[in-house]
Amino acid sequence: MIKKIILTVASIILLTFMVLYFTSRPTETEDGSYIPSPLALKLATSPTTDFDNTIYENKYTGNKKVLMICTEQKNMTMANGKKFSTGNHPVEMMLPMLHLRNAGFDIDIFTPTGKPVQIEMWAMPEEDEDVKAIYLEYKQQFENPKNLLEFVKNTMDNNSDYIAIYIPGGHGAMLGLPENKDVNKLINWSHNNNMFTLAICHGPAALLAANLESDKNSFVYKGYKIAAFPDGVDEQTPMMGYMPGHMPYKYGERLNNLGVTIINKEADNTVCKDRKLITGASPLAANAFGKLAATELLKGVSK
Repeated sequence: MIKKIILTVASIILLTFMVLYFTSRPTETEDGSYIPSPLALKLATSPTTDFDNTIYENKYTGNKKVLMICTEQKNMTMANGKKFSTGNHPVEMMLPMLHLRNAGFDIDIFTPTGKPVQIEMWAMPEEDEDVKAIYLEYKQQFENPKNLLEFVKNTMDNNSDYIAIYIPGGHGAMLGLPENKDVNKLINWSHNNNMFTLAICHGPAALLAANLESDKNSFVYKGYKIAAFPDGVDEQTPMMGYMPGHMPYKYGERLNNLGVTIINKEADNTVCKDRKLITGASPLAANAFGKLAATELLKGVSK
């Protein structure tokens, strides 16, 4: 009897181990890149969001818009050579867009060269009607965005259409944007013109571009505090198969070295406003980040 019980327990343990092993392995896609494992998707994504559909009584009716710069790159090569299928995170992108729209601000979507925006569709909250609706509303722009290179070259310096630039999260924000000279010019232009800068989760990685043509002592965000996705959490995610390997670099550490302080230790709902830089820590912060951004932009246009 005891032997039978031991065998049963051993079988249960073995079955549990096998289930965990197979559900925690990243899923390979047609192009050879990997999306998060079934276990990671269950733990890290949700079919709905906490969007609260805030009504802004002093809704903006002017012509100032938000310039959203998105990634056009999809695959991140990890430290082990495997490719992570990424892009911009739909919740971190579209929940704040909902708040900005409710507050009366139109959004122009840009990528570095005008190629389509890459979105982590595996993270799309399929049961959230508000997010799905704004995705469809802007789908044409996602597929045919404006060209940042041309904007910077031809019209940026004399442009007064925008009140803010917005860098949505997703690991894709670490691809192409931090080393892009046009992003460098965009960030410094917006900062010098006293515009707002909005960035959530991995979006602050793009702020690194502001230092491409200067030393760290003249980094425009030196001394700032931000909320952002912590490097330490990124180090843990391969264990549950969210990514197929460890990160190629630590963007938070690079920002720290330039004099930026990340105030949160967890991937939580922390938001932060330091002067005209507004940041959020993770998808859990997307609603609060969107509300803070919309509220501060409305204050900005009322002055």
